[in-house]
Amino acid sequence: MPSFNVSRDRSGDAWFRIGRLDVTSTVLLVMVGAVGVVLSAFGLGQLLYFDPASVLRGELWRVFTWPVVAGAPLWAVLTLVLLWYFGRDVEAQIGRRSMAWLYTGLWAMLTLISLTLGFALGGGRLIGLDQIQFLILLLWIAENPRRPFLFNIPAWVVGAILVALQVLGFISAGNLGGLVSLLVVFVGAALLGKRYGLLSGLSWVPGRARAQRPRAPKVSRAQQRAHQRRVSDAERIDELLEKISQSGIHSLTPAERKELETLRQRRKSQ
Repeated sequence: MPSFNVSRDRSGDAWFRIGRLDVTSTVLLVMVGAVGVVLSAFGLGQLLYFDPASVLRGELWRVFTWPVVAGAPLWAVLTLVLLWYFGRDVEAQIGRRSMAWLYTGLWAMLTLISLTLGFALGGGRLIGLDQIQFLILLLWIAENPRRPFLFNIPAWVVGAILVALQVLGFISAGNLGGLVSLLVVFVGAALLGKRYGLLSGLSWVPGRARAQRPRAPKVSRAQQRAHQRRVSDAERIDELLEKISQSGIHSLTPAERKELETLRQRRKSQ
């Protein structure tokens, strides 16, 4: 049975661990979304999605529960996979706390916009994490516009196509309210991204800029990954040694002893 313990990761990358799984803000949200898939399979989604009319009738819990709801199971699973992949990459850049606030801000913004739209024009339903995942994907693309995507297509091209499809869909349906809300959502997501440490290269996006740091020599991605692994290895060794100092060598499980020896050998070879 996997162990559960509060993370002692000094880098702040995880809130806690389940076994060897670091539960970051993104991983925690994906886990909540997975629970939502199960709940929706039992027909509970009808009680949880966001509907302005229902909220007006006093069903206030819908304001908080709509991200948990899952739509079509296959699409819900794909949404969770994409959120896991791109969300963790963004979180590695800005940290768990900023990522948690970014998710919270996106939830609050989407809820407020949908509530306003629902009162003004009707509709305004929110179901599942797909919109939050889409905005995280666009923020990742804006932060890494030249990263290769599917078939080595630059990320910014994929982002432009996705946004164009959304805009054209609203235009072809004659849904002016939906188009306006989409543009407001994009602006709000950009402001939130800038607020929590993203889009620093886009000076035209208003918001608090990152504190300027002294320029350091450029390093390759391979060197960055190697450095991050060395830091992670050192922190894990410290954790295991701390456990030994507190409870003795016999407190380590066989897997932890093997892990400690592997980390020591890897550090010697560096």
